[in-house]
Amino acid sequence: MTYTDLSEQILRKQSYLCVGLDTDLRKLPHHLLTEPDPVFAFNKAIIDATADFAVSYKPNIAFYEAQGPRGWESLQRTLEYIPADCFTIADAKRGDIGNTSGLYARTFFEPQAAGLNFDSITVAPYMGRDSVMPFLDYEGKWVILLALTSNPGSADFQRLVTTSQLDGGMAGGGGDYMSENVAMDQLYQTVIKTAQTWAGPDRMMFVVGATQTSELSRIRELAPDHFLLVPGVGAQGGSLAEVSRRGLTKAGGLLVNASRSILYASDGLDFAAQARTEAQTLQKEMALYLAERV
Repeated sequence: MTYTDLSEQILRKQSYLCVGLDTDLRKLPHHLLTEPDPVFAFNKAIIDATADFAVSYKPNIAFYEAQGPRGWESLQRTLEYIPADCFTIADAKRGDIGNTSGLYARTFFEPQAAGLNFDSITVAPYMGRDSVMPFLDYEGKWVILLALTSNPGSADFQRLVTTSQLDGGMAGGGGDYMSENVAMDQLYQTVIKTAQTWAGPDRMMFVVGATQTSELSRIRELAPDHFLLVPGVGAQGGSLAEVSRRGLTKAGGLLVNASRSILYASDGLDFAAQARTEAQTLQKEMALYLAERV
């Protein structure tokens, strides 16, 4: 899916909702447990109930890998069932040395390899450029790079202050750069700046947690045209209003993920209907913010 395709889908549905398919077998409605594939039966019902309001679906790969071969089959069936006009994200958070990343890319982007054909994958940038580029070798596929996440431990590394050289001369004998030639950034800001030399807005997004809204204005300065994948609205307490006010662009520019608040809105026979209600509520609010954006 291209940048334009995604933007047009957002405008058509008046929504930038991403439904996270973090499907936990232990939390499924009991009446589904007699199904041959309870996880797929649940996902199918959620997709049917929310496809009018969602522009993207994001299976969290860990929930499927934890079930072994049967979980992989559920993931394959789920991916094939997602409507073609919806952007698909493998929330796998991969990132390793180049040849290993190449195999991860093959896993999620080559259907003849592992039976999967996602539009995108979440990637950890810690190991640098050569761990990310193998995913970008696949034409038309996206990398969604972890930048500033919503978990409490994000401050351990992502907010560490780093220095980077600006254009200009060096100070005398010791070789230290003059203060005016050094930029002081938090590590996540360095990630965003550096990653934009690897791919443009048509191939790369950044993950920014909804609980990090104080940083969103700065992030938009650093990456004015990139899409941001924003988890943490709903059960994690992030503010859709604040995320939208600071993050929306003329092209949309946001995919706001909701998982538990939609998936587990009910654990009864009405689980799909309640999921639809929750998704529609978010979509209606999103439509208001889209109308207000500059």
